[in-house]
Amino acid sequence: MSHVQPVLRINMSGQPNNPEAEADRYQAAIDLAEYADRNAFGIVNVEEHHDAEIGWLPSPLLMAGMIASRTRRVTIRASALLATLYDPLRLAEDIAMLDLVSRGRFVFVLGQGYRPSEYHMLDRDWAGRGANTDFLIETLLTAWRGEAFDYRGQRVHVSPKPYTRPHPPFFYGGMSQVAARRAARYGLPFFPGQPMPELESYYLEQCRIHGTEGRVHQFFDMTLLFVDKNPNQAWRELGPCFLRESREYASWSKSDVARHYQSDSDSIDSLRKQGSIEILTPEECLQRARARKDQGSRYEPILHPLAGGIPIQRAQDCVELFVEGVLKRV
Repeated sequence: MSHVQPVLRINMSGQPNNPEAEADRYQAAIDLAEYADRNAFGIVNVEEHHDAEIGWLPSPLLMAGMIASRTRRVTIRASALLATLYDPLRLAEDIAMLDLVSRGRFVFVLGQGYRPSEYHMLDRDWAGRGANTDFLIETLLTAWRGEAFDYRGQRVHVSPKPYTRPHPPFFYGGMSQVAARRAARYGLPFFPGQPMPELESYYLEQCRIHGTEGRVHQFFDMTLLFVDKNPNQAWRELGPCFLRESREYASWSKSDVARHYQSDSDSIDSLRKQGSIEILTPEECLQRARARKDQGSRYEPILHPLAGGIPIQRAQDCVELFVEGVLKRV
């Protein structure tokens, strides 16, 4: 495996009031995923959010299926899948199908979400989300065995049987001790969303208490990357797109949890200085990749080419510049 394993992020934020343009953007996202697959990207990451003023990908499973049909090698990750917004048995069936179609390349981060408005939109119980999450996890793990089982007082059988054994791969995601305990109790690998050493230690301690095996997702690069030959000019031209997405994400914030991509930036300059988004030249990316290799670590940049409505041609140029200027030179 190469020490350079880029991630292509697809969240479809932008300006969703033009159906013709949105059709082009969704098609472009799938085309970019296919291009990433052909050019040694490690992961194509899809997301899920609802009730977003600037639009956001609402159906990661559907998008993952379309990407799986156009790719052969790349891992397709849903991070996060707001699983408690789904019917448990239907979710088990849909993920089993994805696991089969992709031959085990689909992985997801199971999350509860943190926005009551999303639960309201999809007619789910916000107050009972903890108990419903436990029921959902237990149902998925049972359903994927491929045997009949009791479900709400009646015998049911879920098909198809997944490709991956013992079940399709997934993490449990969260940024609280409650989430860490749940992941440990079910013996699920933990995905806190950003490096959180104290919470990770707590999770591993809980694994020992519950007698389960623990594993925490490793984060190598958290900064969102856009590649351009002229970063200063790109910030002037594309900065409004990044700021639009940043403001939307910040509007969902919770006071008790500081999220990595959350920003109170009110200008492009302040967003740039914050450092959670970088626009670099191919040469700068190449230097970073070589430095990581010299350090014996991986370079896993998260390319975010369509952020906030970035024009399709600029998005394609971004990914192609990374492939030609970095991946084909390391």
